Amino acid sequence: MDTLRLLDIIGFAVGLIYLILEYKASIWLWLASIIMPAVDMVLYYKAGLYADFGMAIYYCVAAIYGYLSWKFFRPAAKIERPVTRYKKQHIFPSIIAVLILWAFIWGILVTWTDSTVPVADAFTTALSVVALWALAQKYAEQWLLWLVVDVVCCALYVYKGIPFKAAIYGIYTAVAVLGYRRWLKLIAPGERDAAGQAQPSQD
Repeated sequence: MDTLRLLDIIGFAVGLIYLILEYKASIWLWLASIIMPAVDMVLYYKAGLYADFGMAIYYCVAAIYGYLSWKFFRPAAKIERPVTRYKKQHIFPSIIAVLILWAFIWGILVTWTDSTVPVADAFTTALSVVALWALAQKYAEQWLLWLVVDVVCCALYVYKGIPFKAAIYGIYTAVAVLGYRRWLKLIAPGERDAAGQAQPSQD
């Protein structure tokens, strides 16, 4: 078995564990968020997915931030960060951030690498940056951002010949829908109206 295929299988296994932990909104997902990108760094580099390689480094660093953000939301009261809705005032800045990052990463890939998929690679990387931030804030809508990333990545990895990675993203795509529905149910009672429907949180 070649190195690329072995790394692909290991990443698949860790990815499944991560997915289960994220679905449950377990803080231990951040540990998997350190292990999985560490494996992915080598996998992506060997596969020529340079933006994803850089994203894996970002994932490792962001996982530490995510853990601290969840764990020490209100340290004095020992309260872990609750699931909430994506703030309306964050939507437009998030879109702008994705577009700027997309253009920037795309330019880097075209100029400095031999990437054969610069547009898709840059897009999934840019959107993943914002999606990971939304996950660290524990916004339910982070699942919708990952849904888009998962669909594009699934097709991209099939094209690049790393089928196990494509498979895990195919599973991510299905679970993203279920995860979003589950997280809506985890929103604090104070953020629901009298009918029990989740409402956007207010600052």
